[in-house]
Amino acid sequence: MGLLPVLAATGAFWLVGALWYGLVFGSVWLRETGIAQTPAPARMALIMGLTFAFEMLVVMTLAHLVARTDPSPRVVMMMATGFALTVMIPAIGINYLHQRKSLTLFLVDAGHFLAGMAAAGGVLIAFR
Repeated sequence: MGLLPVLAATGAFWLVGALWYGLVFGSVWLRETGIAQTPAPARMALIMGLTFAFEMLVVMTLAHLVARTDPSPRVVMMMATGFALTVMIPAIGINYLHQRKSLTLFLVDAGHFLAGMAAAGGVLIAFR
């Protein structure tokens, strides 16, 4: 897979997060995290930029697997959502258990990773 599909899939993942933590679950997420104020613009730009970079690493791994195995679209979606369900979400769960975070916060964040990976998988399929 080339850079363009990876960037587009990462953009889809990032856009899911922007909508998820903005319009859809923004107030719930803020309440559950206890975050009371928005970071300064420079800090927010850094947070968003690093979020994109981290999501791109995840998408690059998925794109590499897709490119090397040439799976059907159904299998691409199974890989994308399966990675979220079996690696990303359990990792969040382990951290949240030890940090004593709420189940609500876990479900919001887990849902973001599942929806984001599904979006990334869908974009990778579209570029094949």
